[in-house]
Amino acid sequence: MSRVPSLSSPFLLGFDEIERALDRVTKAADGYPPYNIERLARDQDGPERLRITLAVAGFNRDQLDVTIEENQLVIRGRQQDDKARQYLHRGIAARQFQRTFVLADGIEVLGADLKNGLLSIDLARPEPERVVKTVAIRNHE
Repeated sequence: MSRVPSLSSPFLLGFDEIERALDRVTKAADGYPPYNIERLARDQDGPERLRITLAVAGFNRDQLDVTIEENQLVIRGRQQDDKARQYLHRGIAARQFQRTFVLADGIEVLGADLKNGLLSIDLARPEPERVVKTVAIRNHE
């Protein structure tokens, strides 16, 4: 995997937190569970939305946790092995997972929905306010 270029340019001030976030993302390379991220069109009342959909077949609602920890969306799944069952062949393992997404400032988690083995989490990306501020220049003579 190639390294993301450093954000140490003298024109990029205060981006050290973004560089740390990129390092965290590159370390989270496990492919389970598979997921999609889609952009949902803006409607009349709301901002642009994003939807993360994870394939979590075999997990019920009580075995899934969706939390926001600092600027991260963390999805955890926990299953217990059923010791009473005897398998002749076992191709579906009971396993645990943790999938983490780093959220930009201002991203809001609207809710989560579990349907047909797919966990969907909707996020809103509000339009940032366009602020122009004039900085006074003092004259020292």
